[in-house]
Amino acid sequence: MHQYKGRLIVHTGSMFSGKTSSLERDLKRFSIAGYKVCAFKPKMDNRYGENEIRSHDQERTQAYPLENIDELLEILKDQDVDVLGIDEIQFIDKDPQRVVNVLSQLLAQGMTIIVAGLDMDYQRVPFRIVMELMARADYVYKHHAVCRGCGSDAWMSHRKSEKTDRVVLGASDEYEPLCRACYQKLIQKEK
Repeated sequence: MHQYKGRLIVHTGSMFSGKTSSLERDLKRFSIAGYKVCAFKPKMDNRYGENEIRSHDQERTQAYPLENIDELLEILKDQDVDVLGIDEIQFIDKDPQRVVNVLSQLLAQGMTIIVAGLDMDYQRVPFRIVMELMARADYVYKHHAVCRGCGSDAWMSHRKSEKTDRVVLGASDEYEPLCRACYQKLIQKEK
């Protein structure tokens, strides 16, 4: 897997599309291949525990919680890491340019970086950091969930509650994946 040295891999899409599962699978493959792997997640995402990434299908990976991207650099000072993974990249830091700069620095040192994150919020507004990383990525994987309305490919994370904050952590209690047609029908109905 040496062809991935110094490469950026991005897994993106809606909720329930398998982004985190793909991140975990990639990290596991690199670990099996003998690479030193380290995972990170945003501190704010404590739905499944403070020190682990857990996919909706309950796979688990130990991870360092981060308040911001600078904490990642502090942790890496004491580690010998070949491959790092970051889940929910859209919540790691409020400054997308700072994240880009730090990850670019690590890529230049030959580190392989795998990130997973939502491409858009519940109102279909893109997360800037994910846009920036997709443009710079060596590999981009756009994942789709299964639409809860019709069973086709879903690309939208529809919020079922009436909460209006941009960031509301949750799972199937708060969100459902929808395709474009089912999302448009639902929005028309809500108006």
